Amino acid sequence: MSTAANTSARAGLGALPRHEIQTLLLPVATLAAVLAPIFWINPNTMSYFGLGLLLNLAVPMILASMAQLCIIAVNDLDLSIGAFVSLVSCIAVTWLPEQPALGIAALVGCVLLYAAIGALVELFSLPSIVVTLGLSFVWGGWALILLPMPGGATPQWLQDLMNLAIPVVPTPIVYAFIIAALGHWFLMRTSPGVRLRGAGGNPKAIVRSGGSVVRAKALMYGLAGILGILSALTLVGITTSADANIAQRYTLVSIAAVILGGGSFIGGKVSPIGATLGAITLGIAASFLSFLNIAPKWQIGLQGAILIIVLSLRMLLSRRGEHQ
Repeated sequence: MSTAANTSARAGLGALPRHEIQTLLLPVATLAAVLAPIFWINPNTMSYFGLGLLLNLAVPMILASMAQLCIIAVNDLDLSIGAFVSLVSCIAVTWLPEQPALGIAALVGCVLLYAAIGALVELFSLPSIVVTLGLSFVWGGWALILLPMPGGATPQWLQDLMNLAIPVVPTPIVYAFIIAALGHWFLMRTSPGVRLRGAGGNPKAIVRSGGSVVRAKALMYGLAGILGILSALTLVGITTSADANIAQRYTLVSIAAVILGGGSFIGGKVSPIGATLGAITLGIAASFLSFLNIAPKWQIGLQGAILIIVLSLRMLLSRRGEHQ
């Protein structure tokens, strides 16, 4: 395990291996298939302003998908990430502006609780689906207590960060590139990242090398908590307000983004770059359907149908590759 980790670490952020490039082909093709009709119907979306508006909410969705990716990488599933992002959003518009010390302490506590859940799941062989489903009600209840009605005041520095005007390239694209690059570098190219993924891919190797699967899962859950916090902060920086259900849909969207991007529920197989592309694709799917003049009441069902088709295609391509 150690030798493999060191080899991957030395690889750096150079050219992607062939198998990683093949993994990215489908999410790239899917994103292109969604963007092409939008650009054709409304060429103004290809402009700096148009792309920025189209991808306005992509960054928090990408960060939530990265949080889910950390959990899937260790063979678990998080059904609470949407409720968690909603809770942190409520903290960000209530305690953080008025009582910064209390707000920061609450965020640190949330990360530590997330890490503790990861350790308990492994230590007592608990099903992550059941544990995180129960945890989602805890996050949701706390969010309602903290902010019973939509509103709040977003810290100005968050608004400034998300409204930052970067020349030439729209800000959401720059942020998405940074998130994908950092995620790929840490999880796929560094020794600590490879060892953490080993908790899902080959836990016996971690034990044989003197490591701890419990510690690895705690760290990955804690990292997911940090990414969930970043998702919530960027979300309120864009929306300038929050409510207890603001990010509920992120749970299923984040799972779909990771799988669409080449991830797998078993074996610790994930792709940070693919998950980023998947999150962007799912984020603009609603805009794609709106440009086609499809009524909103049909859009949710059609988004699901598109996702099923894409994932089915990916499964067929994977089986074909294994057969060859």
